[in-house]
Amino acid sequence: MAKPNLALVGATGAVGTVMIDIINNRPNIWGEIRLIASARSAGKKIVVHGQELTVVELTPESFDGMDIAMFDVPDEVSEIWAPIAASRGAVAVDNSGAFRMDPEVPLVVPEVNPEQARNRPKGIISNPNCTTLTMMAALGALHRGWTLTELVVSSYQAVSGAGVSGMERLRHEISAVAGTNAGEASDDVLKTLEAAGLGLDDSPFANPVALNVIPFAGSLKAGGFSSEEMKVRDESRKILGIPELKVAVTCVRVPVLVSHSLAVHATFANSLTVADVHKALNEEPTVRLVDDPVNGLWPTPSLVAGQDPTFVGRVRQSLDFPNSIEMFVVGDNLRKGAALNTYEIAELVASEF
Repeated sequence: MAKPNLALVGATGAVGTVMIDIINNRPNIWGEIRLIASARSAGKKIVVHGQELTVVELTPESFDGMDIAMFDVPDEVSEIWAPIAASRGAVAVDNSGAFRMDPEVPLVVPEVNPEQARNRPKGIISNPNCTTLTMMAALGALHRGWTLTELVVSSYQAVSGAGVSGMERLRHEISAVAGTNAGEASDDVLKTLEAAGLGLDDSPFANPVALNVIPFAGSLKAGGFSSEEMKVRDESRKILGIPELKVAVTCVRVPVLVSHSLAVHATFANSLTVADVHKALNEEPTVRLVDDPVNGLWPTPSLVAGQDPTFVGRVRQSLDFPNSIEMFVVGDNLRKGAALNTYEIAELVASEF
């Protein structure tokens, strides 16, 4: 049986670079692998599974002969090109937000709803937002056993969620405040940054992020909510198949380069204990339980960065809320939160060939 051919659109971008690393470190199940990017990046050489490949320009013809096309590009690019890839015969697996809430496009997390990958009338499968994905493998396991009814989440999101510019901004701000007394008085961090030529006009964030937390991530939506908060609510409902799930979310940007963290309060229809949660999560191959507070062991971004699994700790049975569990969940937002889940969806589709 012939191996399916794989295209990667956005091969030279931040997430695309992580995707190349993931491809190189997983079994080679592919026939041809084709790397696609903008005209500006065409001609670059990248080694994939020991073979030097030349990046080709994004055109309709670049999808010819491809069975699966992964998209690691902005929404506006996916919106145009994912349907083109599908029209040329490739299943488009899209990491952008362009199609996530389209009722004719499945939103897939392989640990939770793999069957939905076959339900693709438009030839497109969507990958969830990185914040939603951080907790979804763990929540999916608990929902299967005890039926999730309510979800309250506070996120602590790394600056890499805002792209390369977010990471560069934090590094520059750290350099500017290092060795100073900034952070001890009102607005002295901002004044220090401005004195170093780092005004907010050039920042992807509305406030200083070094020595600070920003209680907002994304763009402003109705009712004062952010786009990130709405994504967590809407996508959780779709992935878990619970249209009426009660969800409350606050998304916060923190001075961390990589890995999103979530404080999760989850309520279930049936009673469960910490031991139940530990057992269920230990049985999930892509979840790592790090929950030994006596010895100071719990997930942190610095522990998790660069790793594929979802890490869970601080599991507690709520004192005042029946059938409720508190836990702290951390995942690398560039890997499981973006590239890895996209690739795992592609692997699901590849199994059909």
